Amino acid sequence: MLRASDARLGQPLLDESDDDLGRGRRSYRASSRHSSQSPPGLRDIHDGGHPPSDRPTFSRRSTMRSRSPVLGNAARLEANKRYTYAAFFLVVSLVAFTVQTELAAYVQHDLGWDKAYCMLYLTHGSWIFLWPLQLAFLRIRKWDQPWPQFWRQHLWRLTTTAQMVERREVDIARNARSPWPYLLRTTAFITVALTVAGLSWYLAVSMTTPSDLTAIYNCSAFFAYAFSVPLLKEKPRLDKSLAVCVAILGVLVVAYGDGNHSSPDQPNARNRLLGNLIIGAGSVLYGLYEVLYKRFACPPDGTSTDRGTVFANTFGSLIGAFTLLVLWIPLPVLHLLGWETFEIPTGETARLLLISILMNMLFAGSFLVLISLTSPVLSSVAALLTIFIVALVDWMWTGQPLSAAAVVGGLLIVIAFAILSWSTLREIAEDERKRALRGDDDADADSDKDIE
Repeated sequence: MLRASDARLGQPLLDESDDDLGRGRRSYRASSRHSSQSPPGLRDIHDGGHPPSDRPTFSRRSTMRSRSPVLGNAARLEANKRYTYAAFFLVVSLVAFTVQTELAAYVQHDLGWDKAYCMLYLTHGSWIFLWPLQLAFLRIRKWDQPWPQFWRQHLWRLTTTAQMVERREVDIARNARSPWPYLLRTTAFITVALTVAGLSWYLAVSMTTPSDLTAIYNCSAFFAYAFSVPLLKEKPRLDKSLAVCVAILGVLVVAYGDGNHSSPDQPNARNRLLGNLIIGAGSVLYGLYEVLYKRFACPPDGTSTDRGTVFANTFGSLIGAFTLLVLWIPLPVLHLLGWETFEIPTGETARLLLISILMNMLFAGSFLVLISLTSPVLSSVAALLTIFIVALVDWMWTGQPLSAAAVVGGLLIVIAFAILSWSTLREIAEDERKRALRGDDDADADSDKDIE
């Protein structure tokens, strides 16, 4: 999930030591008012999280001309860095989700270990390992740094980022309250929304047809866009609306284009309607989950790419911890009621289930980073690419050629993703340019805004 370096930018992934350097800001203070509000260590990340020595102060007038080109160049570098990270984690998420889907289907249907809630509990609970794995990677990157200093700096960075998330501001006061109660509440309601959305798929899989299941559940891209307007204050855009509509059309073509949906074991009309209602509710909740995560658990605009990436995996671990500590309660209840008998997997089932769980963890970490760096709409449409990829894998695995509907629908999804990617990248570039212009117009205020 992580790589050691980014050759294009000359910076390593998830390097916690060079956020300000990458943004071209030295965090000089031109106002004692701003300095008094900044916590220890916010002035320069290169001081290891401790207050730097006395800095020279400059007036806005004397530095505006010299800093403006720097800020413009820093905006371009930061935008390119965000593009690179987003592309990398997109590829990882697509590969991991494809492998996880194939293995989970094989374990459930071919090996007979059809334990919907238990599988959901294990896969989401595995997210708890995202933060320890990330911490190990960061530690390897800074092996020569004393552990106490590394640990103190890492905790300080997570705490200040969490304060940004709660306040929706990049400026953090010295006496800002602890953000952990807020994070615990946020983790609870976001995890519940995610769990109910995921469980709806497992509940509906035996009640409705695969085509209905695929088409309805993947309409979450539409609901992610719908919820983004009121919750994220996004302005409706024609290109985004067009991309979402094309993506949904592609899903419908894949699901219903062949017209061969009759089978001996097809569910009756009543069960099919109930299954469609359940998966419809899950589709709405999954779109809502993505937007809630972006709104309440992602750092605000202006936060560095490295910091956002590190915090995304940390929040993923919080979801995993909440799942393991709280959501085990339904397991004995389901067992006693006879709705889902608890059974420990063994042999090949256990081995393939473990790989599927690890792939889901890899997908989750990458997907959370992708939402944090881009938007829920782009991430949701990107996830639809797995429909086409899974079809290609099935073709190579079974030798059964793709149907015309799978090809046409897959191409429509790819086109929709391309349109949405272009629109999103343009928005990111515009935001970076606006931040650079704000730095040009108000250099003193902006110099304090980046606390990385």
